[in-house]
Amino acid sequence: MPRASNSHMPELRRATRFPVDFETIGENQKYGEFTVKLSNISAHGCQFVHDTPLNKGDRVVVRLPVAGRIEAFLVWSHSGRSGFEFERVIRQPDFVAMLGKMETSGQNPV
Repeated sequence: MPRASNSHMPELRRATRFPVDFETIGENQKYGEFTVKLSNISAHGCQFVHDTPLNKGDRVVVRLPVAGRIEAFLVWSHSGRSGFEFERVIRQPDFVAMLGKMETSGQNPV
């Protein structure tokens, strides 16, 4: 039997995504630390390019300016690109400040 949709829950994947070109560190229990390159980000998640063989549902801690270390789980992956949903939403003031640091900081991981 189909489940009723919860109409008051926001569709997180429709959140505005901002294109970025930011290299940082991701880490997971199986592979330890590895380099990731964020290609877009929202307050709810991000997409990044990586060489680490991750699977749907895997958890990764991503180091972000201002927001700090944030855990995310893999929602989809294809050809070295993966989409992640954050375990917590990044608050708007922190998100705006983070975007500013990503544009001006060069490629420095937190």
